[in-house]
Amino acid sequence: MADISTRLGDIASTYGTDTIFILGKGASADQIEGDVFDRGTVIAINDAEAIAPADITVFHADWVADALKVNGWRSRLYITSSDLVPVATPQVRVPYVPQTQESSDLVMQRFLSDDLVVEDVMFLTALKIARLMARQRGRTQKVYMVGFDFSTETGYSSAITHDFSSSSEAEKSAKISIQEFFLLNALYFARGSEIEIEHVGHRPFSALSPDQLNERLSRRVAKAEGNRKREGLHVDIIAELTTNHFGDRGRLERMVRSAKAGGADFVKVQKRDVETFYTPEQLASPYRSPFGPTFRDYRHALELSADDFNFLDGLCQELEIGWFASLLDQQSFQFMLQFDPCMIKLPSTISEHRNYLEFVGRNYSKGLILSTGMTDERYERWVLENFAGMSTFYMLQCNSAYPTPLHDCDVGVVRHYHDLSQHDPRIVPGYSSHDFGWLASQLAVAAGARMIEKHVKLGNTEWAHFDAVAVDLETGAFREFVDHVREAELIVGTDQKRVNESEHHKYSRADAA
Repeated sequence: MADISTRLGDIASTYGTDTIFILGKGASADQIEGDVFDRGTVIAINDAEAIAPADITVFHADWVADALKVNGWRSRLYITSSDLVPVATPQVRVPYVPQTQESSDLVMQRFLSDDLVVEDVMFLTALKIARLMARQRGRTQKVYMVGFDFSTETGYSSAITHDFSSSSEAEKSAKISIQEFFLLNALYFARGSEIEIEHVGHRPFSALSPDQLNERLSRRVAKAEGNRKREGLHVDIIAELTTNHFGDRGRLERMVRSAKAGGADFVKVQKRDVETFYTPEQLASPYRSPFGPTFRDYRHALELSADDFNFLDGLCQELEIGWFASLLDQQSFQFMLQFDPCMIKLPSTISEHRNYLEFVGRNYSKGLILSTGMTDERYERWVLENFAGMSTFYMLQCNSAYPTPLHDCDVGVVRHYHDLSQHDPRIVPGYSSHDFGWLASQLAVAAGARMIEKHVKLGNTEWAHFDAVAVDLETGAFREFVDHVREAELIVGTDQKRVNESEHHKYSRADAA
């Protein structure tokens, strides 16, 4: 149980929300917007991982292994009693307990226990997994039951192109109809527990219809609704990972997935040439970390390799989230060109490295993001002159203090950058937040920011230094930050004056034309 708790904790920590989806393969699953499943952990039953990317799949029947083999074993973890899972595939073996007439009354008793088994009614096993995740996270988890129609008449999801089960239709119908009663039991027994269960569908006990779940969680639906109100205004939100991945691909993946689940549009990492960026004295100085006794050991361990960046690129394509990097020196800039980035960033840290900045200005013409911490209007004039060839030029107001005192946020500078953009359409104003919370970022949106950057981390360690303002992806704090920025985006709306549908004249004139 210790092994599975650790594995479940690792998977749960990749999401910034307290949301779990248990996915069946009923036809109603097709009514759910695909991006909904990005919002939390997905536990798939049998071969339902063909419908949406799953974190965990639960199964026991041999025919399921045949289906999963065709689909390519897409889950991150398999919980099964079967010995048919490929050796290299992450898996946890637990006993299978078949349902018999004599044992059926013990199913709910096992549901309340701490023992994990694969039940014939497998969503009960999935609900037990959700309870274990809730205990790992130390807080209640919202569990949505999706694709459980409890009827064979409506068929399967369109993603299930072949039925590998050898059972007759009558056998399937009988088994599925019985499971509905176990769900009703589970809804009753789970009251007041670590999980809040909501069935999504069209049954009398359903808490939500598929459309209502889309309205609650889908960014596509929310964006479509929002666009009717704000006419396309969108602020790009950057989850700034810095080097808080520690050069660990597993940790990097967890951070990217959490940022995506939290609502980020992009993730950003850093790249520097360690041997030339720091002095020999700095590199040789003592530094305690798991990577060795010197600062050189520490800094080298945090850098991503070309293979790591290829991994990051593939992961971000899969998750449909953008990525780019802050490049702190010429070697890193030239290294990054092999990935053909859509944009790069030059951080405040190197605002005095003019030779390098001029080199970028001569050799790069795509999107450039510039943070302006520790600079004044003289630097502004210099960069506008030296980066005149950029297709898009994001100018981010920034104060380099960690944390930035509220009286030094100077969000009014964002308004100044917005004014510049009225004369130079290449300029996009933005704000890099080193302050606590979300208020300054909301105000920046009102001042005209179209890009907001926020530092993030994944928990704390005893040996790593984290800036105090980094938002922890292991909690719901980043999702809360994103929601507040989106709220500001909605309130700002459009600059076109019009009569809204919510308005009406209290006193109408009889002669009004």
